[in-house]
Amino acid sequence: MRHLLLRFVVVAMVLGTNRYGSATTDTTEPQGTVVLDSMTVAQLEAAGDAARLRKDYEQAARYFEAALKKDRKNAGLYNKLGLAELKGSNLQPARAAFQRAVKRDSKFADAQNNLGAVDYMEHNYGAAAKQFKKAAALDETRAAFHVNLGAAWFAQKKLERAIAEYARALELDPEALISSSRTGVTAQISSPEERAKYRYMLAKIYAKRGEAERCLECLRMAKEDGYRDLANVYKDEEFTDLRQDPRLAQIIPAPASK
Repeated sequence: MRHLLLRFVVVAMVLGTNRYGSATTDTTEPQGTVVLDSMTVAQLEAAGDAARLRKDYEQAARYFEAALKKDRKNAGLYNKLGLAELKGSNLQPARAAFQRAVKRDSKFADAQNNLGAVDYMEHNYGAAAKQFKKAAALDETRAAFHVNLGAAWFAQKKLERAIAEYARALELDPEALISSSRTGVTAQISSPEERAKYRYMLAKIYAKRGEAERCLECLRMAKEDGYRDLANVYKDEEFTDLRQDPRLAQIIPAPASK
């Protein structure tokens, strides 16, 4: 549970199961003596993927740019270029690439989501929420889109909306709030106080789902981060059933009887 997602997490989507996600098995970077112009689009894309796996995002961007010179209408390549720029902290080039991907395919949910990731990283949470809502509308079954939208609502202190999105994400994928992948873009939590509030909110969600272990772990972490209103576990209705669990009192002592 220490891997519980501190997401304020915004996941930038790598091409996977959608129709652009033709996986490559060749992850070996072509030799430096090979002239880019002599390589095929597929070879350039594979080389870009390999460079990105090595976290050489500048080189990855070069390969994707070279591939796009040969295939300017390829929305998937624009998305991959945007991801390479985003991982290299080049937000404006990333935004431009994602916009081109969406322009070439208005139903490209991953690229739409990734535009939201750029807005989120620029702390423009209202704009991020709009982009994430568009992505979720294009593919409502993607748990990550709901996680991202939840993060954008949380950043705007719209907690009920955030809870609703996180709850939907868990309906789609019980592991949606567990950080089990290294892919994606993680936005930083602004302060320990906000982090504590976030963990308490997750505790509510898990309590409502009857997942006591995860709920208790969230409460422990909220306590470690100094959440001031932990006593509310004995008032908030989401924790009604959990109050019968003796482990709760070990984390948060019950109020003294009057």
